[in-house]
Amino acid sequence: MGQDIDDLPKNAANFTALTPLWFLDRAALAHPDKTSLLHGSLRYTWRDTYSRCRRLASSLSKHSIGLGSTVAVIAPNVPALYEAHFGIPMAGAVLNAVNIRLNASTIGFLLGHSLAAVVMVDQEYFGLAEEALKIWAEKSRSFKPPILIVIGDKNCDPNGLKYALGRGAIEYEKFLEAGDPEFAWKPPEDEWQSISLGYTSGTTASPKGVVLHHRGAYIMAMSNPIIWAMNDRPVYLWTLPMFHCNGWCFPWTLAAICATSICLRQVKAKEIYSAIAKHGVTHFCAAPVVLNSIVNAPPEETILPLPRTVHVMTAGAAPPPSVLLSMTEKGFRVTHTYGLSETYGPSTVCVWKPEWDSLPPVTQARLNARQGIRYVGLECVDVVDSKTMQPVPADGTTVGEIVFRGNIVMKGYLKNPKANEEAFANGWYHSGDLAVKHQDGYIEIKDRAKDIIISGGENISSVEVENALYLHPAIFEVSVVARPDERWGESPCAFVTLKPNVDKSDEQRLAVDIITFCKSKLPAYWIPKSVIFGPLPKTATGKIQKHLLRAKAKEMGPVRNSKL
Repeated sequence: MGQDIDDLPKNAANFTALTPLWFLDRAALAHPDKTSLLHGSLRYTWRDTYSRCRRLASSLSKHSIGLGSTVAVIAPNVPALYEAHFGIPMAGAVLNAVNIRLNASTIGFLLGHSLAAVVMVDQEYFGLAEEALKIWAEKSRSFKPPILIVIGDKNCDPNGLKYALGRGAIEYEKFLEAGDPEFAWKPPEDEWQSISLGYTSGTTASPKGVVLHHRGAYIMAMSNPIIWAMNDRPVYLWTLPMFHCNGWCFPWTLAAICATSICLRQVKAKEIYSAIAKHGVTHFCAAPVVLNSIVNAPPEETILPLPRTVHVMTAGAAPPPSVLLSMTEKGFRVTHTYGLSETYGPSTVCVWKPEWDSLPPVTQARLNARQGIRYVGLECVDVVDSKTMQPVPADGTTVGEIVFRGNIVMKGYLKNPKANEEAFANGWYHSGDLAVKHQDGYIEIKDRAKDIIISGGENISSVEVENALYLHPAIFEVSVVARPDERWGESPCAFVTLKPNVDKSDEQRLAVDIITFCKSKLPAYWIPKSVIFGPLPKTATGKIQKHLLRAKAKEMGPVRNSKL
């Protein structure tokens, strides 16, 4: 190894740990009177938000909450959850934003696994938190009740808040009042220090605790506005839950660029269109399931044409090209990204190329449905042969596993060395997602490893079958899994949710129509041999639970004498 040209050391003047917390200090200095957050009739400025976050950090510190402590927050997208992204790490503690759609048993597991020292809970979910704490207490030999704080909301039934206070919870605003608005918080000495803990959705097993550090949060927060070309004075609508990968690090991004946040307790198409018209929304993030609800919203709930171009970032599952096309037709400009909880949210982006502008809309949507190239803050992403770890050729057909390496890869799973050993095998983070690499270097997901259907020895991509089915005018949602097949081992089975206005009286006729439709879109052996109608089971983050559908398909027994 050679040597650098000098032996100059790091010192306090030229090196400091990276952290996104300084973004809030700067926002309050640059735009103290600019609106930072809107929630119903509540309005906060950047001066207010910085003061409130310092109060939160101060009050936590007074209760001996700091380095080594975890603070759980069970809340929808309300100002307190935004403030938690700064106030909790300003005290040196770790934020665990808990998914409000989880059941009490799962939340009890998360609180116990993370040893939450404080639980902040929105008044609407106080009963859920109480039940979760009871489960934790029953299963633990050394249960120490956490400090319980209830977040009030004037948009909710006041009886919920009254009940929580009667049960001994501290009101959030009272907790802040006890804090110092000039609290001299200290940044982490080491940027490897944990800033947040988030649990995977657990579609196939117990949730795993994903630990993220200050350095990665800083880099992702800075990458977001570069990737999205967020210009001056953006207005961001909180359709993406902040409990999901810390809202893809956008709480920190929005402070960095002094943007305005519009909070939403519930995400519905009508509220999204209303916020666009009322508050001048310019940007929002959403999973494909939300985009699907937007494009299928009844006319009375929409506001079209849009008053301005609205930028949408989507990730969370491979979006069907048909949904992307419909969003574009309605005036939304969609940026397609891909990532995982383990990579701080989006870590690849389908960068739009100028030469695509002249292509037909259908072709544009197909190209934009690919997962693209690495984020600006990520050093390496590749598609490799999982056995040899060699990159697959850029031929658009050879399937391999997506792997990551860089500063926006998690520290690891909390208290789970076996899972860490598997996840970081051979010096890469293994996603478990199967993809191809095209000639232009863009990657495209074909399936999860466990979702590939093997029929007569041939691999079938459930994602590609689903994309074809989404083109059918009657289908609202669809998921395709393997069903046992007497002749071929496995064959595709489609679980379908129909659009509300579709006549559902003759499901057999609809099934035949869907299968016939597929014959013009797919190879013969890719066509679903069975179609099942009904709602699709989903995780608390809105992901379709394919393992439950696979179990249901298996219970149905094999397809008899299937002929291709």
